[in-house]
Amino acid sequence: MSVLLSTDLPFPVFRRGKVRDVYDLGKQLLIVASDRISAFDCVMPEGIPDKGRILTAVAAYWFAVTEDLVPNHFRGNAGWPAALAPYREALEGRAVVVEKTNPLPVECVVRGYLAGSGWKEYQTNGKVCGVALPAGLTLADRLPEPIFTPATKAEEGHDENISFDQMAAIVGQDLAVRLRDLSLALYSRGAELAATRGILLADTKFEFGVSEGGDLILIDEALTPDSSRYWLADSWVPGKNPPSLDKQFLRDYLETLDGWDKQPPAPHLPVAIIEGIRARYLDLASRFGVQV
Repeated sequence: MSVLLSTDLPFPVFRRGKVRDVYDLGKQLLIVASDRISAFDCVMPEGIPDKGRILTAVAAYWFAVTEDLVPNHFRGNAGWPAALAPYREALEGRAVVVEKTNPLPVECVVRGYLAGSGWKEYQTNGKVCGVALPAGLTLADRLPEPIFTPATKAEEGHDENISFDQMAAIVGQDLAVRLRDLSLALYSRGAELAATRGILLADTKFEFGVSEGGDLILIDEALTPDSSRYWLADSWVPGKNPPSLDKQFLRDYLETLDGWDKQPPAPHLPVAIIEGIRARYLDLASRFGVQV
């Protein structure tokens, strides 16, 4: 199966992220989801077949079922510029036109369970991003209620967890409250729908921007297996990481490697790992009825 690792389209490059290539169309952007995959903020040498199409389709699903909570930047693939015609076949299903916004410099993370960096921090001080949690929790425990734990958005290196007060100092108190409330509402919607599909939404992150008209808009992606931690509900047992339908399969593999310090260049991926990631992403999409 072929993979798309990079693009070179006849438009000004707005930015190239770890996964997406973004082109400037004037008042709009063209976002192309490649098949690249990253872990520990490093892009892997190999791509995952169909990954870009899976992410695009899953994000479109979530944008549609959450637009009553907050508007989003998704404008679909209608009205593509004529200059894209020669690339249409390669981009089909993985490229979308979105509204251009002024992105906010924070990531809005919501956690419903104790995992990842939150678990590591809790073991140190009983808190996650300044939020005090009950004593005695274990790995993968369900939290008494979902918590909002923002992070900085790093252009280079690792994102950094910050407290709500630190976020408020960056974006302002009123906007910080809006971001927190919207993020918690989006997480709740995602968790409710996931539960009907036999999966738990352990945590996820959202990004927001401000439109030309001053509206707060959900941007980037939403509730995809790249930006979320999804666990199989029937295998969830507090005390250990449950089987997941997200990037954790890749992280777990990388943690077994001796000699890699989680800095570029990233190690090559075996075929079994590539196929395992693809299978998990496709499984997640199918549970929400998303066709890829």
